[in-house]
Amino acid sequence: MVSPGIRNLVLLLGLAAPLADAAAAQTAKPALRDAVTVTSDIVRIGDLVENAGAVADVAIFRSPDLGTTGAVETSRVVDAIRQYQLIDIDTRGLAELVVTRASRAISPQEISARVAQALSEQCGLGKAADISVNYDREPRALQVEPNAVGELQVRALACDPRTTRFDVTLDLPTSAELHRHPARFTGTALETVAAVAVEHPIEHGEVLKASDLTVLRRPKSEAGALSNIEAAVGLAARHQLRPGQPLHAADLMRPDIVAHNDTVTIVYESPGLVLTLRGQAQDAGALGDTIGVLNVDSKRVIQGVITGPGRVTVHAVTTRIADAPTVISQPPPVETSE
Repeated sequence: MVSPGIRNLVLLLGLAAPLADAAAAQTAKPALRDAVTVTSDIVRIGDLVENAGAVADVAIFRSPDLGTTGAVETSRVVDAIRQYQLIDIDTRGLAELVVTRASRAISPQEISARVAQALSEQCGLGKAADISVNYDREPRALQVEPNAVGELQVRALACDPRTTRFDVTLDLPTSAELHRHPARFTGTALETVAAVAVEHPIEHGEVLKASDLTVLRRPKSEAGALSNIEAAVGLAARHQLRPGQPLHAADLMRPDIVAHNDTVTIVYESPGLVLTLRGQAQDAGALGDTIGVLNVDSKRVIQGVITGPGRVTVHAVTTRIADAPTVISQPPPVETSE
């Protein structure tokens, strides 16, 4: 059984630990932080100094611009704090302090998507996904407060359907910075269509794979190119293909599966009879093409259809004998007497 005296001693010791920690915190020496991230437009003493005590919320500097980083010399920090009776600061040997202003970045891609949507809805330039936006001056990411939520709003928009020039001003109501200073962009818009092109040079006869292809956006006036990668996969280049050039149906062909002088199997088919012979292709061709093939045994060249790799099929020609014409006899003329 624990005696009352020991129990009281344990309780005192338990209370003493938090009190000691609190006292240590009050007496802990103020020390500079080497790197600071702030969310406000002002920098407070507590942002720069650990254990700043009662003056932690006192503002002493303006923050850098949103999304940027600035440096301040240690001597300037110490001088600015001295008037608040915070002395004997441990500078940790730092020559300067680095201060970063936290932000949320709105990328140029997000800006362009919002502009294209506005042009689609208000200027009749087709679907937003088909509009290419070209700026007079390329936009940089917009930096707003970290807690600024929502999408960009169009404050003003002017566009000329004839020239497709536009002038748009964007705002974000939840951002005090962007609401005070809206972003304005000018340029031209272009309605585009999808066009398939090769990723790298392709030589004549080379068969295209999905990994060889990409989809570009081209002006709508250039419509006519293949728009779906699947439409080109498995076909061969009719001539040399270069990256950046939209592919048209005329640029591609079915790949040859029989080459000139290839040894092939000639399959002769007629009703109730199938013969296989050895032959030599006189032409190159793709599946379904008709080519000349030499019957090695008879040395005769016949025409057949390529029905598979190394396989040419010859169908027997059925000769139809025309029926003899039917003679219809006419009755003799009837003589009449006067």
